[in-house]
Amino acid sequence: MKKYFTKIKSNTSLVFLFLTFTCLVIAFINPKFIMKKDITNYIFVVDITQSMLTQDTKINGEKVSRLKYAKNTLHKVLEQLPCKTKVSIGMFAGVSVAATYTPIEICENFSAVNETVERLDWRSVWAGNTRLRASMINLARLIRSFPESAQVVYFTDGEEAPFLHAFNTEDLNQFQGANNWLFVGIGSDVGTPIPKYDNKNQLIGYWSNESFALQPGVAQISAQNAGGRDNNVSSASYDRYLSRLDEEYLKSLAQEIKGDYVNGSDIKGILSAMKKQPSAWRDDTKVQLRNIFSFFALIFFIIQFLTIDRLKLLANIKYGKSKNTN
Repeated sequence: MKKYFTKIKSNTSLVFLFLTFTCLVIAFINPKFIMKKDITNYIFVVDITQSMLTQDTKINGEKVSRLKYAKNTLHKVLEQLPCKTKVSIGMFAGVSVAATYTPIEICENFSAVNETVERLDWRSVWAGNTRLRASMINLARLIRSFPESAQVVYFTDGEEAPFLHAFNTEDLNQFQGANNWLFVGIGSDVGTPIPKYDNKNQLIGYWSNESFALQPGVAQISAQNAGGRDNNVSSASYDRYLSRLDEEYLKSLAQEIKGDYVNGSDIKGILSAMKKQPSAWRDDTKVQLRNIFSFFALIFFIIQFLTIDRLKLLANIKYGKSKNTN
C-alpha cells in the first residue's frame, strides 16, 4: 500500500512540476492579445449665464442659486465615475461653450477637476445673450477639436435670452454633432426673479421683462452687443422677469438632437442616463498575459507541496492501520 501511494505521489508531483514549468515559460514569452475597449470621455457643460443665479433650489434645506446647485450635483456625479474615465469641464454663455481643458483621467486628477467645478463663476461670462439652442453647433465643433471624442452632459435651466422667434431660432434639422447628449435640468418650475449683479458680485436689482423681450429687427443689435453687460434693472417688483426651469423645452431639444433629459434633482437618474450613452470611441488595448500565467505557476507550485504532504499523511494512516490489523 505504501508503494502505491509513493507512486501516486511521484506522478502527481511530476504533473504539477510540469504545469508550473509550462506556466513560467509562457509568462516569460509574455503573449499578448488585442482587445477592443470602450473609452468613456465626458465634457460636463455648466450654464453660467445670469439666469443660473436665480435662487429657486435648495441644498440641505438652504435656498441656493441654480449655479451652486448645478456645481453640487456635478461634484456628486464626479464621485461616482470609475477610474480610467476622462472628463472635461465646459462653460456655456452666449452662443458658445468653452472647455477648461481636454478630457483628463478622473482618478489621477480628481482634486483638480473638482477645483475647476468649484471655481465656475458667472463673472466668467463673455457674452450677454443666452443662446442655448445655437450653442449645440458650437459645442459639437469644440468636441471635434479634442484629441479624443467625448459625450456631453449639459447642466442648464433651459432659459433662452432673448426669447426665441422665427428669425433667431437655429435650425437643427441637419445637426449631426450629438449622439445621445444628456441635458440635466436645473431649477424650479415656480417663477422666480433673476438677480442682477455688478462685476463685484454686488446685487444691483433684478432682470426686467424687457430684458428678455426681442422685437423684430433687434436681433442684429443683440448680436453686436453680445459681449456687453446690460445694467438696466426692473423698475418695480411687477416688472421683474420670472424665470423657471423650462423642462418642456429641454425635453423637446433633447428629442430634436436624439438626446436625453433628466431633472438635476435625480442623481441616480443622471448616472443611469450616462450609462446608456454610447462610449465616446473604441480603442485597441493590448492585454498582457504574463501576470496571469505567473499567478498560475505559483498556484501549481503550492498545490504540488500541499498534495505531497496530504499523500504522505494518507499513506502513513493507511500503513498504520495495516500494521494494527496485522
